[in-house]
This record gives sequence, C-alpha cells and structure tokens, in this order.
Amino acid sequence: QVHLVESGGGLVQPGGSLRLSCAASGSIFSINAMGWYRQGPGPQRDLVATITSNGVTNYADAVKGRFTISRDNGANMVYLQMNSLKPEDTAVYFCSTIARARMYMRDARYWGQGTQVTVSA
Repeated sequence: QVHLVESGGGLVQPGGSLRLSCAASGSIFSINAMGWYRQGPGPQRDLVATITSNGVTNYADAVKGRFTISRDNGANMVYLQMNSLKPEDTAVYFCSTIARARMYMRDARYWGQGTQVTVSA
C-alpha cells in the first residue's frame, strides 16, 4: 500500500504564495506520474498539475504561469509552488500518484487525504 501525506495548505491573501508538499511512503516498488488535484465546494475533483517520472509536466489552463509542480524522485516527494493566488484557487488540494506497491502488482492510483487552501482577504 502506498500512502500519501500532503502538507503546506493554509490561509493566504490574494496575490500571495503557498508551497504544498506531498510525501509518498509505505510499500513502494515504483512511482510513475505524480500530481495535484483540487476540489471546491462541489463533488468534482479537477486536475491542477501532473509530472511524470522523467519530469514532463502538464498544467490546467487556470494555473499555467502561476503554479509550478516539481518532484524529488529519490525522496518520493512532489511539490506544488503556487504564486499569484486568487480566491478561485480556494479548494482542498489532493496529491495523487500512479504507483506499484509490489513488483508483481499492477499500477494503481493512490490519493492523499487533502489539504485546505483558502485564498481570502
């Protein structure tokens, strides 16, 4: 089982910055893509940014130019640097990865518990 734990959320004023971190631990044979998703008041969870194991990134249009995703493969960590934050960025941010817990197992998607980001004056 792969466990993901996010940290770094909080309350920030519009225009401010936050850095989210996510640590993967547990039984890990390999980690492929890692990413961040967010969920506002509704049930939909939207992609924010993803990064492959060799560093190829993808961003939602709403965050391009403001957010930067990065990862440390050796430490099984993924980060999200969020700049120029807007009230509409307010959401619970979830870390997710596609990983394989054991060599003989298939890749599976894992989710963290989420961290709240609130952008408000």
